[in-house]
Amino acid sequence: MQTYDDFADFTFEWEDQEDWLLPTVLEAQASERADETFLQWETTDIEVTFAETNRIVNRLAHGLRDVGIEKGDHVLLMLPNSLEYLYLWFALAKIGAVEVPVNTSYKEGTLTHVANLTEAEFGVFHDSFVSRVLDVEDDLESLERIAVLGDDVDETSDSDLGVLTYDDLRSEKETNPEADLHFDDVASIIMTSGTTGPSKAIQKTYSHQYFFSEQCRNLVQLTDDDIYMTGNPLFHSNAQVLVVFPALIAGAKICLFEKFTASGWVDRLNETGATVCNFLGSMMDFVYQQPERDIDDQNDLRCLFAAPTAYGIQEEFEERYGIEFITEVIGTTETCMPVLAPYGVERPEGAAGLLLEEYYDVQLVDPKTDRPVEPGTMGEYAIRPKISSIITPGYYGMPEKTVEATKNCWFHTGDGLRRDEDGWFYFVDRMGDTLRRRGENISTYEVEQPLLEHPAVQAVAVVGEKAEEEGGEDEVKAWIVFEEGKEATPEELIEWSNDRMPYFMIPRYLEFVDELPKTENEKIQKAKLREWGNSEETFDRVAAGVSISKD
Repeated sequence: MQTYDDFADFTFEWEDQEDWLLPTVLEAQASERADETFLQWETTDIEVTFAETNRIVNRLAHGLRDVGIEKGDHVLLMLPNSLEYLYLWFALAKIGAVEVPVNTSYKEGTLTHVANLTEAEFGVFHDSFVSRVLDVEDDLESLERIAVLGDDVDETSDSDLGVLTYDDLRSEKETNPEADLHFDDVASIIMTSGTTGPSKAIQKTYSHQYFFSEQCRNLVQLTDDDIYMTGNPLFHSNAQVLVVFPALIAGAKICLFEKFTASGWVDRLNETGATVCNFLGSMMDFVYQQPERDIDDQNDLRCLFAAPTAYGIQEEFEERYGIEFITEVIGTTETCMPVLAPYGVERPEGAAGLLLEEYYDVQLVDPKTDRPVEPGTMGEYAIRPKISSIITPGYYGMPEKTVEATKNCWFHTGDGLRRDEDGWFYFVDRMGDTLRRRGENISTYEVEQPLLEHPAVQAVAVVGEKAEEEGGEDEVKAWIVFEEGKEATPEELIEWSNDRMPYFMIPRYLEFVDELPKTENEKIQKAKLREWGNSEETFDRVAAGVSISKD
């Protein structure tokens, strides 16, 4: 069978794993590329060099130490995309503190869960999100102090939390803080979705972050001549280790936007001169659905990293926007990307890539027996690294989940793949109860629990319905059984959900039934619900014009 290694050489900018540290790379680039631009904020004239980035980061690193943040401390970051987010992330890395990104849509139970599970005692929040922290203050078990980015701190006056400002975190010291760091120290904790329970906290080491980023640098052939554009959220691994860190390693320039916009994507390409861009979920289809314009192909875009690639429109997309190559991978936050598409190599339709055999063993196994399946047959994607510290050391606060995921010395992803006889891998489906909506991983459990709190609801089962757009993955559907003698309108349940969960978790579809299909041991048969699909009785909030808030 063919592997990635048959088509491309996998190289490292820093060969020694002892140097696989974000602070090491930043210090080196600040010295070697001092006056070159590293960061550009949107299409403004705000540009920051490698050396200036390092100076700002060092001041924050010393300031964080001055307020008591030490190596190993967990620090929540709940901020929109901004240069300040990057500076704080880098500063925490400089002193060995652990960055814990918080999805900016989190509220109530999801916000409490990430704060308590990670045992974070300190956090930095944008002033627009502080009210959410105060709403759950009584439920926070570890958080003691926060720093606020922005001018509005008045509402914290009655809080028992210690409150600082962003300015309080900035020292006058610009020297490297010289922390005692090792490549297998934990650098960040990224929240992901569980299959049958709450979101898990993925620990990522410095080495894990670096290897992930080197994979991207190789994947898109990133160099110091490139301009990498993104509006993907920095609280996800995608923007951090598939855009920012690879650009730092390569010495490329980053154009960072607060948010992605499909209608403005072409204009941004033209205004920034971007040569590489990164899409998540259905972004590719959203852009493609925009009205065609004469300037669509008047850009410098060389490579688009689209995960997943919308295969049905790939050729038309490349031609319309003048793109040299669209590439893809199959990976997870826990394991990096064992399957990569070699640059410039034509893929079979639907194929995502080939195995990076030098660094990974991969098996597709029967989830019941854990034995390998035959080529061409769907099996669970199981991974084993060939070098240390390039996959997660485990889930923080959930040792039982770590054991469950690493049975028989293989990391089990829960994803269903198939591999053809030539070695190409294809994503087929998810083996568990997660679904993915427009780039967001969603735990069905975290949608079900708030709905179960409604006084009229007796039982809930949430599944994914195939999205209508290319690459859109899933839409959220909730099957609901009411308590005897009680009921609620679809609009009431959507409003209830809007108050209690992030916007991307709010069901698009609702279906009311007298009972849910169950096995003999009373487990809900979600596979049967997926088979049933939508019907004339299904409520579609989009078709009904029921709006939701993204605040």
